[in-house]
Amino acid sequence: MLAVKGYAAHDAQTDLAPWTFERRDLAPHDVQIEILYCGVCHTDWHLLRNEWGHSQFPLVPGHEMVGRVVAVGAHARKFKVGDLAGVGVMVDSCRHCPDCENGQEQFCQVSPVQTYNSTGHDGLPTYGGYSNHNVVHEDFAHRISDKLDLAAVAPLLCAGITTYSPLRRWKVGAGHRLAIVGLGGLGHMGVKFGVAFGADVTVLSTSETKREDAKALGAHHFIVTKNPEEVAAATGRFDFILDTVAADHDINLYLPMLRTNGTYINVGMPLAPLQVSSFSLANGNKTVTGSGAGGLPETQEMLDFCAEHNIVSDIELIDIKDIHPAFERMLKGDVRYRFVIDMATL
Repeated sequence: MLAVKGYAAHDAQTDLAPWTFERRDLAPHDVQIEILYCGVCHTDWHLLRNEWGHSQFPLVPGHEMVGRVVAVGAHARKFKVGDLAGVGVMVDSCRHCPDCENGQEQFCQVSPVQTYNSTGHDGLPTYGGYSNHNVVHEDFAHRISDKLDLAAVAPLLCAGITTYSPLRRWKVGAGHRLAIVGLGGLGHMGVKFGVAFGADVTVLSTSETKREDAKALGAHHFIVTKNPEEVAAATGRFDFILDTVAADHDINLYLPMLRTNGTYINVGMPLAPLQVSSFSLANGNKTVTGSGAGGLPETQEMLDFCAEHNIVSDIELIDIKDIHPAFERMLKGDVRYRFVIDMATL
């Protein structure tokens, strides 16, 4: 077994603290990655505090990790020692169910294995990227370009693919009007991808203070949703609305902003069930849908697209000992736009 250092919580009431644990030995198709950077996702907080009711402790968070391959299994061919690699939200699946065969391993119906807070096919608990090494099957490690700032690539493994995937699935591009609800870790990536795909992009935010930030990221328009006049003027404007807000909120504010046949896409995953006016949907044939991460082929496609178009996350690099102050700021929306842990500080 491989001795690993990390940060773990041992129950939902305690903070993360240094913890030494073990990962499996290298199997024939595995790669061992020295983790250099790991992004901080809102999901990490949800699971640390057991807000979704299925947290497994001890819990080592982190599913946005990038680093360098330091060992490869005897039959691994995808990577060689020294290559850059990244790991996202999952580390294994059954490979044979319809979703897996369709390149949507994140929805595996048989035996999905999440990067942390899960149990591997070997029976061992999975631990995430708030640690210095990971061992993963080569298929679930992604190739990372050396053209980009590696620390700023880390959030692409979750925030990036979570926004890229629905925009690609709905073929958002030139001629479409796209609204992004919220300008946080997910929202700022939604803006970048929407602009790169050729859409006319508007940010919908409760805060006037984010207007200049939105434009700096490439957004063409900005609407303060606390301003009734601006909201009314947006009635019937958008083909798509990508809602990235994790806090509970009323989506009925946004549905009238959709054009006929428009689509509202939820990726923020608030805790409270969505309540939708049936009249808002019927009036204009509107669709409410959701999207969860992306499969292995699409995640690699996204990473390659980012390398080609020089797209990364806007980040604040932090020391791992400062993770809980970072969580506090994240919950207040006080980060531009994603915290990333420098694992050299572990």
